[in-house]
Amino acid sequence: MIYIVAKFICRTVLLVIRRWKVIGDPHLPPGQGLILVANHVSYWDPVVIGCAIDRNIFFMAKAELFHIPGLAWLVKKLGAFPAQRSGGGRTSIKRALELVERGNVVGIFPEGTRSKTGELLNPHLGAAMLALKGGVPLLPVAVSGTKGFWGQVKVVIGKPLYFDTPNRRKVSRAEMESVSRKAMEEIGRLLAVVEK
Repeated sequence: MIYIVAKFICRTVLLVIRRWKVIGDPHLPPGQGLILVANHVSYWDPVVIGCAIDRNIFFMAKAELFHIPGLAWLVKKLGAFPAQRSGGGRTSIKRALELVERGNVVGIFPEGTRSKTGELLNPHLGAAMLALKGGVPLLPVAVSGTKGFWGQVKVVIGKPLYFDTPNRRKVSRAEMESVSRKAMEEIGRLLAVVEK
């Protein structure tokens, strides 16, 4: 219920103040698990992407957010879960795999942090690893204009990227690097579309 109300309020603000524009199909197949990957330039990115997609997104968020009173309660209610960096992140990996296996959408920013210049950063391999281990596609999304408070916000939703790899426990670093590279190339292509 909180997710629906928050989405309605944020969509209204985006439409009225930010001249929000969504390019691509926001209607994802119901019940299909997938990993949504996007570029990251602002704290607003999860909000904007969550408003653009018609399904609930469970974002993997930095663990520090879950130590801020009030905000921790809200992000948990909205389905976010912490990205554990210590101990290899086993808890967050397990949580993400459980979610996609149940047919949910997990949102990850592969760059791992916000890009201060807007240029794409080198990706971490977590999103690729989850897609390969979970046997689910990656959905590339590009966001533009989320910095500041007044410019137009645009979201471009790409087509799911499928990989010919059944879900399994072990994946090689080379496979993860290849999948990460393809995902970031596609996000870059979508950014070129949105910035025309």
